[in-house]
Amino acid sequence: MKISNKKTSPPFVSVVGNSGSGKTTFIEKLIPELIGRGLKVGTIKHDVHGFEMDKPGKDSWRHKHAGASATVISSPYQIGMVMDVAHDHKPDELLSYFNGMDIILTEGYKRGDHPKMEIFRTEIINEPLCKNDRSLLALITDSDVDLDVPVFSSGAVKQVADFLIKHFNLVRSINNP
Repeated sequence: MKISNKKTSPPFVSVVGNSGSGKTTFIEKLIPELIGRGLKVGTIKHDVHGFEMDKPGKDSWRHKHAGASATVISSPYQIGMVMDVAHDHKPDELLSYFNGMDIILTEGYKRGDHPKMEIFRTEIINEPLCKNDRSLLALITDSDVDLDVPVFSSGAVKQVADFLIKHFNLVRSINNP
């Protein structure tokens, strides 16, 4: 019997919700909770409006604005890349940038088909965005809402981490001490 050590692709989980619902804040708390359990976490922030990552006037910014199709900023501690693209990429198309990750959290992609956790606040909108979405994995809210998925309070970061680990059968990364 041959045992395979080949790792499957990490799961994507999209954290979705209306602007101002607390998506970024929740992700900021969830990342260290998952890392503390030995997992390697990658993130993708989906921005439909476009962005400027580099600082105007810096060398890499100047390279890009001079017409380079791709510019990589590299240091001993991190790598950043700005590249022209022909379309809005789905998370699966970005997988090659996440080698060695155990889970990839995305902020956005509310219309995508990956599992989603919605941050829902009644003071922002009357009903959840994903109420009829088959990809809804969990609802994070302090309101009394039943969409036939697990519901977690906005402060239940540890419980959400437990849920994700169990749901996706995540195990400590081999490369993580």
